[in-house]
Parts: sequence; C-alpha cells; structure tokens
Amino acid sequence: MRPCRAALRPDAGRGLDRSHRDRLAARPAAIRRGARVTDGRAGQPFADRTAWARNLRTPLREFLRTETGGAVVLLVATLAALAWANADASSYERVWETRLSVRFGDAGLAQDLREWVNGGLMTVFFFVVGLEARREFDMGELRDRRRFALPLAAGVGGMVVPVAVYLAFNAGGPAVHGWGVAMSTDTAFALGVLALVGRSFPVRLRTYLLTATVVDDVIALVVIAIVYSGDVALPPLLLGAGILAVTVLVRAFGVRQIGVYVVLGVAAWAAVQSAGVEPVVVGLVMGLLTYAHPAARDDLERATEVFRLFREQPTPEFARSARTGVAAAISPNERLQLVIHPWASYVIVPLFALANAGITISAEFLGRAFTSPLTLGIVAGYVAGKPVGIVGASWLVTRVSRGRLRPPVGWAAVGGGGAIAGIGFTVALLIATLSFTGARLEEAKIGVLSAALCATVVTWVVVRATALLPPRLRLRAMVGTAQSIIDLAAPVDPDRDHIRGPARAPVTVVEYGDFECPYCGQAESVIRELLTDHGDVRYVWRHLPLNDIHPQAQLAAEAAEAAAGQGRFWEMHDLLLDRQDELAPKDLVRHAGDLGLDADRFRADLRRHNGAGRIAEDVDSADLSGVSGTPTFFINGRRHVGAYDIATLSAAVRGARKRAAVKSRG
Repeated sequence: MRPCRAALRPDAGRGLDRSHRDRLAARPAAIRRGARVTDGRAGQPFADRTAWARNLRTPLREFLRTETGGAVVLLVATLAALAWANADASSYERVWETRLSVRFGDAGLAQDLREWVNGGLMTVFFFVVGLEARREFDMGELRDRRRFALPLAAGVGGMVVPVAVYLAFNAGGPAVHGWGVAMSTDTAFALGVLALVGRSFPVRLRTYLLTATVVDDVIALVVIAIVYSGDVALPPLLLGAGILAVTVLVRAFGVRQIGVYVVLGVAAWAAVQSAGVEPVVVGLVMGLLTYAHPAARDDLERATEVFRLFREQPTPEFARSARTGVAAAISPNERLQLVIHPWASYVIVPLFALANAGITISAEFLGRAFTSPLTLGIVAGYVAGKPVGIVGASWLVTRVSRGRLRPPVGWAAVGGGGAIAGIGFTVALLIATLSFTGARLEEAKIGVLSAALCATVVTWVVVRATALLPPRLRLRAMVGTAQSIIDLAAPVDPDRDHIRGPARAPVTVVEYGDFECPYCGQAESVIRELLTDHGDVRYVWRHLPLNDIHPQAQLAAEAAEAAAGQGRFWEMHDLLLDRQDELAPKDLVRHAGDLGLDADRFRADLRRHNGAGRIAEDVDSADLSGVSGTPTFFINGRRHVGAYDIATLSAAVRGARKRAAVKSRG
C-alpha cells in the first residue's frame, strides 16, 4: 500500500464541507491570541500531552529555569549582605558567629551559624549538582559517551588556566595556597546573567555551559575534599566510606524509600565531618549515585491501572496506591530535583551569599585590595583565564579530533560562554572561607565579586561585537556546524512516510500523533499555520494510537491508512482530527463517504486491518525514539521540547533552518 504524499495547497481540504473548513481556519486565531486552549480543565497551557510510555517533563529546561530565577534571588541576597555589613558590621558578624550545637547523649557537634550554612546546607546544594551531573550522563548531552571529551576538556581547561594565572600573581607569596578560589564557575549566577545579557546566543550554549560547569563543580569538590580539608582522622573517614558503600548496596537491591537514603546520607555527612574532611562532598556523591532514566512503559501502565481503580473507588487506600504508582514511574533523580532544586536555588545558595558576601567597603580597603596580588590574581584568573581556558580547550579537542568533536554552537558563542563562566561565586567564596581569614579573606571576597561584574561586562562586549559581524559570518559564529544528537530513531523515508510540504525542504517536522488525543487535535491547526507561514517546511505524521487510553484511536489510524490506499490520507487525517468525537466504525465509514472514497474497499480494508502493520512500525519507531506521549514533535531529527503553539514551533523551525544553512555551507 503506497502512502499518499501531498504538499499543502489552498485546496488541501477539498472534499470537506464548508463548515469543516471554517472550523479549521478558526483554530489558529485562538491559538495566536495567547497560545492557551481549554479542554474543560480551566485553560491548560498549549503544551500538554497524552501520556504513553515516558511522560517526563523537560528536566534540562526545568533546571535552567530554576537556575535563572535563583540567580536573581542570589543577586538580591549578595546586595543585602553588602548593605548589612556596611550598615552595621558588628551586627552582621555577631549573627553569623552565633554558636549552634546538636547533641545525642555524649556525642555532638557545635559550630557557628556560618559554618552550619557552609558545611551543612551547602551539602544539599552540592547534592543537586550531583543529581544534574548524573542526569547529564544518563539522559542528557553526555549520554553519548563520545561527547564527554569536549565538556571534560572545557571544564578542566576552564579551571587549569585561571589557577595558573592566579599562581602567576601569587607565586612565592603568602596567598599561594588559595589558588582554588580562582577555579570554579557559579552555574546559577552564570546562567542567570547569560539570560539577561546574552539573549542572542543560541539556547544550546546554555546546555554546553551547563555540561562543562558540571565537570567544573565535580572537580572543585574533589579539590575541596583533598586540598582544603583539615587534619584527617582515618577511622571516621573509613566509617563514612563504609556508609556510602552500604548506600550503593541498598540501591542495588532496589530500595526506593527516600527516607532510607536520607538517614544514610546524614550518617555519612556526620562521619566525614568528624574526620576533618569538608562534608559537602557527601552531597555530591549521593547525587551521583541517584540514577536517572525515562519512565518504563510497565511502570506507567501500572500507574494508569491504579489510577483507574482510584477513579472507580475513590478511597484513601487507592489514593495512596495511585500516588505511589505515579511516583514510582518517575526516576528518583527527577523526583528529587523537582523537590530539592528550588530550595537549593531560592533559599540555600542565597542564604550562603547572605552569610559570606558581606564585607565592609571603604576607599582605604579598595585601594589596598586592588593592589593586592590576591585580589588581582582572582580577577585576572576569572576574567581572562576562564574564557581562554574554555575556548582554548574546546579548540584543542576540535583540532585533535579533526572536527569529529566540536562545540554545539559557534565560536563566538563559545567565547561568550567562556566569558560568562568568569562568574565564580558560590564555590569561590566557600574555598575563600576555607583558605583565608581576616584581611586576606576580605580581599578574596572583593576579588570574587569584582570578577563577576567584569565577566558580565566582557560577555556583553562579546555579544555586541558579534552583532556587528556580516549576517552570514554572524550565523556561523553563533550556530556553528556541530552535529546534534539525533533523537529520531527512524529517519524520514519519502517512499514510506506520509509527507505534506516540499519534498526537498531544509526543515522536516515529524509528529507522533493519536487521532483521539485532544492535544493532537489542538496541534493540527498550528501545523497548518506553520506550513502556510514557512514554505520550506515539510511535515510528517506518524501513528501512535494510545490504545489503553483511547479505545478508538487504533481503528481511526487504520481508517487513515485505508484512505491512504485510495490517495486521500491527508483529507482523512484532517477530518479525523476535526471530528474527534466521531471515531466509531459507523462514523469512519460516513467520513469515507464524505470524502468520496470507495466505501466497499474502505470497509474491506478496515475489516482486514490492512493498515495495522504500517501503524505497528510507527509505534516501534516511537518506542525507539523515546516518545513520551502525543503529540511529540521532532524537528530535523531533534526532539522538540516544550510548548507547540505557533510562536514556539516557528522559533524552533527558524533555528533548524539556520543550522541546516550553516551545515550546507560548511
């Protein structure tokens, strides 16, 4: 059976009655007005899907969104600390030097409030860092292990060069042991500032920068544990290592109760703290042990079943089972990030800034600080060393690999990312408090704050300079020529797939859809408008009938294939999505009559399930591509994540068009 392939044209809806065409034309206007639709649930965003096998939200975008918002709170906390310290320095120090103790019988731990924040609450922050590092390895850009060399090199280069610059200023001086202050990027602050001053940079720069700074954070934690810990007591350190080994065994046995891991983590933290090693490293290790994975189809089917039981009998027992079943379908990594990451970004890190960023500023102090090798080494290390290290290491890997490994963005964007990576705040201040006291600590703090300000200015200069380039050169400098990870497992086949639009279009949009899915019905008008507005886009429909949720979806898909056998796939496709409440067998036969199809042949094809094999192939390709529900879109092989209103899809198409243009020229 040969599929129908038709380009969108003014009479693409021929054979449909006028009221049907009017309804199709009316949909886009409502979408354009606010990209929100209602399906009886008080106006859900135009980004919903019907779940199939992997209904994960967008971990990376959620992470970036929280990081960006947290940067604003962090900036406010930093300014508040400076204002407080300059208004009443004695009050500032008195509060943070308040002693707090925790005792269990004869054992206990007493620290001042600042130490509890730096060594206790910051463990939670580094736990989130470990979670994101593990997610990148399991589900993110680093799931292709061949790509690990590039962010690893960028992360290491972005640390080694700043440290070398710092040592060049402080070699042989009393501050030489504080070299760790100049090495680590503050991911939250950097991404937040990048969102403000680097909006013209490609979105993939944020992903690349995040991946490189994950490496940065992991190495920084290792340095803290090895270099900046005090006298190490071996017995409690071995106890801490043993507790972490037990954690690995517990995870291997499939224990999912979060409370068990909380107890083990607190015990490991206490042991490492008693050993004299900075306990924040425990947070990183626990995060790295928390695996991430797409939801398994079996888990989602079980969750669906227990929810149906609850719907039939809404009792407390079934409610508890439904909550447990839904939670079990999502990986522990994502569940914990959803709960803890906002607290880390909006509370813990700002509280850390409030406790550590306060310094009393005067003309005498500034004059002394900006002639100090300590301050100058930190500023030069971050502002000059970071971009040189990141860009240089990225260039070296690209050159050594002969272009097989290259940054996912252009070199101007890499330079901008390297410049913004000069914002070293959280880990820099943490290491400063471990390395210095008194006047040197104040000089280190002003160096870290000044470096953040200068890095922001340098990034803005890179953005403005790139904007002055000729358009074609600017495009290459921003987008680059790297190949992205292809999420679409089965490439588009013109001899098999249902294609609407120019056969040689530079941009291909693939949708996995279900004719009974209400969100697919909403998306259909967006696709029509997209094809009308962009004449160089081709659109592919692939079937994904969700039989356990939509009982008539399979037969509707077979009806579309039966219409394809008579050269009328797209007309049936449009009609089915417009009349989603009319998908019973008798309705399908009536639709065939409305389209002028051979009714006897159509009935015979449905009776024999002639299209079932073709549909099964689409379902298999969806499974291999990790499709999470309907509708799911792929643009030039890359999964489109987020909303599918006309503005969002148009922006994604423009980005794909730019990448295709750069690739064709390169």
